[in-house]
Amino acid sequence: MATNPVEGTWNLIIATPIGKQRVVLVLTADRGALSGVARDERHGLETALTALTQEGEHLTWAQSVTKPMRLNLTFDVTVDGDRMTGKATAGRLPSSTVTGHRATTDPTV
Repeated sequence: MATNPVEGTWNLIIATPIGKQRVVLVLTADRGALSGVARDERHGLETALTALTQEGEHLTWAQSVTKPMRLNLTFDVTVDGDRMTGKATAGRLPSSTVTGHRATTDPTV
């Protein structure tokens, strides 16, 4: 198991005004430095997270997306065990709810 409680692969759902967006978030820690990427398999995109900060189980980061529309997003989430909740904002647009769970390689879970 990862030594950092937020490290791992996460399946996220972002409830946006244009519908639910599914994203796979991969967070890795190397020598105490946290980094990550977001993968949108539906649109074939992978985006590096920027300005990623962690305070315990609270995370914030930014990322730019080009599909389904061009946006600069900021995320503010909290990890509670294998669950992640929070919000994503894009400029002056309303906040979108973010929910997720840690991915597992065990097909029985």
